[in-house]
Amino acid sequence: MAEKLIGTVVHYYDHVGVAGVVLAEPLEVGETIHVLGHTTDFIAKVESMEIDHQSVERGRKGDDVGIRVVERARIHDQVYKVG
Repeated sequence: MAEKLIGTVVHYYDHVGVAGVVLAEPLEVGETIHVLGHTTDFIAKVESMEIDHQSVERGRKGDDVGIRVVERARIHDQVYKVG
């Protein structure tokens, strides 16, 4: 599986399980991501994404998006698109 770096985690909202990610490349709901860091390593499908508390289907380069994740993400973790 080829992976492409698409963003970096800038915040993690523990109480709702959402990672704040600044995108370096576009991302759409339904795509699969790999979150990788010093102590983080998981793959998940993007089930929902928000920008400024508004649900969106896609994020563009430069957007700061909230993505619900299955495990804890940490600041500076790298986000890769799988496939």
